[in-house]
Amino acid sequence: MKCSRKVGLGLIVIVTFALMGCSQEAQIRDWMEQTKRQTPVSVPKIPEPKTYAPFTYTRKDAIDPFNSVKLSMALAKLRAQSGKGLRPDMERRREPLEQFPLDTVRMVGTLERPGLAYAILQVDKAIFQVKVGNYVGQNFGMVTGITEDAVELKEIVQDASGEWVERKARLELQESKK
Repeated sequence: MKCSRKVGLGLIVIVTFALMGCSQEAQIRDWMEQTKRQTPVSVPKIPEPKTYAPFTYTRKDAIDPFNSVKLSMALAKLRAQSGKGLRPDMERRREPLEQFPLDTVRMVGTLERPGLAYAILQVDKAIFQVKVGNYVGQNFGMVTGITEDAVELKEIVQDASGEWVERKARLELQESKK
């Protein structure tokens, strides 16, 4: 009997809460409907689109500035005006250090003999000695000066228009890590 009283009391509590919930749900729905009716709807007007006025190219008789033939002719004229100017010597015999990119070459020291200075350069584990006038790197870099802490180079490279220009480069002494 004690068990049935507890069950009965539990059912009464559940039914009471359910009825309370239903009455609150109805109140919430009424409140939402009332708020919807009272809230004014305002939609701003979209501005009129601007009218498009196409541009007409009136100089049809003029030369087209985007013509590739015109551009190549202008570049050829510039090359002809610049003359034979600066060019690397393609006929000379290549030196061993010209097969390596300049960023893989390290200066590790110098040697001096009476009237002549040599720079000691390292690529991977190979050691090379160079003097002023030797070539280093893949951009026709000629050694122009050697000091105790750097090797000065003059490279000849092509710019965007295909012209050969000089560029200075420098290999600085690399301290050994011990």
